[in-house]
Amino acid sequence: MGLSLTRAAQWTPASSGTGKLESTPMNESLLKEILSFAEQFGSQHPQEALHVFQEPLQWSTTLMASDFKTDYDISDSDVQSNERDSEGLPLLQLSPPTVSVRSFSQLSKLVHLAEDKKVEEVQACLEENRYPVVKILGSIVASILQGEDTDTDVLSLVDKVKDQGKDSEVKVKLFLFLRNLDNKLLSKCLEEIAGKIRLDPTAVKNEVDSLKQSSIEGEKRVLKSIQYTSDYIFSNGCRAPPWRQVHGEMCYLVIEPCDTETLCVTCSTAGVFLNGGVKQEGEESGYERTSDVHRDLRTLLKSRSPHFAENINTQDFAVQEPPSTQKVQHVEPVDAEERGQPQSSYEQREKNVNENARQSLYKTGGEKKYEPCPRWRNLGLTSPCGEAEEKKRSKSSGEEKSDGIQKRKRGAGAKGKMKAEFSASSLPGRPSSQKIKTSAGSMSLDAFSESSSESEEEEEQPERRQESNTDLPSEYWQIQKLVKYLKGGDQTATVLTLCAMMDFNLMQETCQLAIRDVGGLEVLINLLDTDEVKCKIGSLKILRKISHNVQIRRAIVDMGGLQSIVRILDSPVKDLKALAAETISNVARFRRARRTVRQYGGIKKLVKLLDCVPNLASLSANQEKDVEVARCGALALWSCSKSTKNKEAIRKAVGIPLLGRLLQSPHENMLIPVVGTLQECASEESYRIAIQTEGMIKDLVKNLSSDNDELQMHCASAIFKCAEGKQTRDLVREYKGLQPLASLLSKASNKQLLAAATGAIWKCSISMENVAKFQEYKALETLVGLLTNQPEEVLVNVVGAVGEFARIPANKAIIRKCGGIKSLVNLLTGTNQALLVNVTNAVGACATDMDNMAIIDQLDGVRLVWSLLKNPSAEVQSSAAWALCPCINNAKDAGEMVRSLVGGLELIVNLLKSTNNEVLASICAAIAKIAKDKENLAVLTDHGVVPLLAKQTNTTDDRLRRHLAEAIGHCCMWGSNKASFGDAGAVAPLVRYLKSKDKEVHQSTAMALYQLSKDPNNCITMHEKGVVKPLIHLMGSDEEMLQEAAAGCVRNIRLLAQANRNAVLFN
Repeated sequence: MGLSLTRAAQWTPASSGTGKLESTPMNESLLKEILSFAEQFGSQHPQEALHVFQEPLQWSTTLMASDFKTDYDISDSDVQSNERDSEGLPLLQLSPPTVSVRSFSQLSKLVHLAEDKKVEEVQACLEENRYPVVKILGSIVASILQGEDTDTDVLSLVDKVKDQGKDSEVKVKLFLFLRNLDNKLLSKCLEEIAGKIRLDPTAVKNEVDSLKQSSIEGEKRVLKSIQYTSDYIFSNGCRAPPWRQVHGEMCYLVIEPCDTETLCVTCSTAGVFLNGGVKQEGEESGYERTSDVHRDLRTLLKSRSPHFAENINTQDFAVQEPPSTQKVQHVEPVDAEERGQPQSSYEQREKNVNENARQSLYKTGGEKKYEPCPRWRNLGLTSPCGEAEEKKRSKSSGEEKSDGIQKRKRGAGAKGKMKAEFSASSLPGRPSSQKIKTSAGSMSLDAFSESSSESEEEEEQPERRQESNTDLPSEYWQIQKLVKYLKGGDQTATVLTLCAMMDFNLMQETCQLAIRDVGGLEVLINLLDTDEVKCKIGSLKILRKISHNVQIRRAIVDMGGLQSIVRILDSPVKDLKALAAETISNVARFRRARRTVRQYGGIKKLVKLLDCVPNLASLSANQEKDVEVARCGALALWSCSKSTKNKEAIRKAVGIPLLGRLLQSPHENMLIPVVGTLQECASEESYRIAIQTEGMIKDLVKNLSSDNDELQMHCASAIFKCAEGKQTRDLVREYKGLQPLASLLSKASNKQLLAAATGAIWKCSISMENVAKFQEYKALETLVGLLTNQPEEVLVNVVGAVGEFARIPANKAIIRKCGGIKSLVNLLTGTNQALLVNVTNAVGACATDMDNMAIIDQLDGVRLVWSLLKNPSAEVQSSAAWALCPCINNAKDAGEMVRSLVGGLELIVNLLKSTNNEVLASICAAIAKIAKDKENLAVLTDHGVVPLLAKQTNTTDDRLRRHLAEAIGHCCMWGSNKASFGDAGAVAPLVRYLKSKDKEVHQSTAMALYQLSKDPNNCITMHEKGVVKPLIHLMGSDEEMLQEAAAGCVRNIRLLAQANRNAVLFN
């Protein structure tokens, strides 16, 4: 209901008010689809249907109170639903003729109640709510989600909007449902329009091409210029965007006559006419017709340009095909997985593989290269055209010996040996009858999309060319000769040539590029499609080595070679399967390659390779081959597992139990790829649960004691990711994994291993039982020593662990004695946000010790922590505010210290305007500490702390409620603040806090109410809101402070009531 409603639907002019939907077959079709969606939503998605809209959908309805039956509260003509939100407001409300709906559940029920008026109700709703997505999700969430690519996964979208409330996941699901409906509506519109086109877009193109030939310099020219506004051509021949194609429009032209102003022209199925000025796509106001409709361009130009009308008769304008020498701009289809990357990334990859051909292509002109919008691609509108032009350009470049990606013909002797040839049509994004047998439109989005959080691991390496042929080593020319033999030889010669090539050092870049430059890659890839096992093995052995080169592996993917390698995984020959899997492990180190492996079923095939018996004492020769195949399969899965969607594919292919079985292998060369895959996948919660339940923690702990640093690093990294859960932390301790982790701290020279080990120690130390064990191994002293001269990835983990250790009082003294306080304070000046969060947490934990606090104050640590409140990260802000609380509480002269920070109090008050609940809770806690000093409280009051605190009282977050009530209670102790809180409406919401199940909320609220009850007006408000009964209940608490606060508040209310009664009696 986005583009389809605002652009595809046909609306009446809005000059006299809000536009209405016209009565057209197109609109009727749209309304029926939307009606079906609304009717079925409540039953198909019951959980999402209960979500309360950010703003209600309101419209004038024809329904009356009599149309509503059960589940509704009917009073005269008004109706309210029994279903209500968390604040007790009805989700449907009827006050004729206006109806207000606030959830899909009620919307579905209302549509069912409308019976024969369903379509009219949906139409009225859409006409009066032109942007329903904004009202349903809220403007902020809608703008964030609509700005994301269509291939962004759900978890990433949830992460983008997590700061907008607890129901962010439901909002994302609702957005996806609405976007799918939008795509469905647009597709339906385009299908209907495609069948109604009366004019052939080709005829318009031919007429434009003919007129372009007349736009030449000289006296006889009839036009100065004629240009399309868009160079992108859809598969139906149109250039107009989809939401204009539904109105029959095919393309837009900018025509500059010789004797009049520039004309902006629309070519539609009904004819051609002037528009309001469409010079670029997206300018909605320019699409409106501003002239009569003419049958063709010449008729329109004759009516507008006397010069054209006078000279047109002197020239022959018969419609003809453009000359074959005319340059036709080619539109390169965009890889569906690379949408989120800059446009130049694909061109850069092409440049690495086909330098000369790409240069010749760009020398022909500097035209802008256009890409289709992801939404158009989802509708199947990307153009298959352009291949012929691409082939023409490649051919005309004359570079028969270029290192580019183009179709190469084999010799006559080789043709009988090869089953298939590589063609340009098998490049990614182009349809091919040989390489890609399933159209892009028929494949699911999941096959083409990739995690938005995944970054491109590899940087493109610049092409390194030798300055002259004399600088090339002899191996370069020898390999080129061998490749020529490889192209023209028979089967025996091919095998011998492959063996000769393997005698060279193929890990050397010169040898790798020599194979590529002379066209050897195409030959090696074609050999993979032969029936000869020896040729395949030889080809794969070479590809396995040269694919370590970044340029080579990208070229392999561009040529479609990865598909052939994936097919070999089904081969019964075990040597072939092992070589293919190992080659995939080298190639699949960038996103497009990983996507290709998944798209062609490679993940399932690789998982099948893991099924072997690796832990027998003695293995037969056949079993040893099985183990080697499994090892290579694990290597390939390790490379592929860097993709979020590949992780899910591995899980669905039941790869986790097989990886768990291989984890018991005694061979390190097997364990490294297996543990590497597991630690890569452990970023997903489903894998962390599986690793724990499948009993893999025991094996991971066991391998921590290995002599192999790489294996130890991957095991520690896996534990680091899995130890978020308490049960996993307990298992690590139970299997005696804490001592090996502590011993890894001695390997400080290996920074990767150190980062993994310190990360595992940090997460394991969340459990206090583990901290006690670590202290037996003197881990804290070692960690404090690592607080200096370490890379940030190590420091983040070390500081996090120190912060957890500092929760035990005895450890605070150890940190101080080892010089850790100074090191922590020095780290407060950094810029790494994750490090700053952990440092402030550690400083706050240490500041609870008076001796530590004295050192922090001496080192100016409080000022540094306070300055972090200016950090743009909400997480850093909240952690800094939490750290300030113990600093203020334990400082010798806290009031004077706070006042010495210029602008500090104003900064902390302004943070009450934050929308992040964690920031608000931490700031309220800090204000409660600061307000204990009367002078500071006066300054806070001057900066407007009272109305800002009162504004937050409607929150439902118990953590925020607790600290907010505490801050209000302390702020009441200055001047007229008690009355000001009452005037700002803070009293009534505080009474509701007493219904919370959190006892700490009860205590801070009771104390705040006690202070507020010292104002008579506040007592009246409390009494009206029924505060007495819950306070009497709290008076029976075991907490003495809670008893006193509750009793004091009741006493003040009672005294006011008594005074009022006495005044009535005596007056």
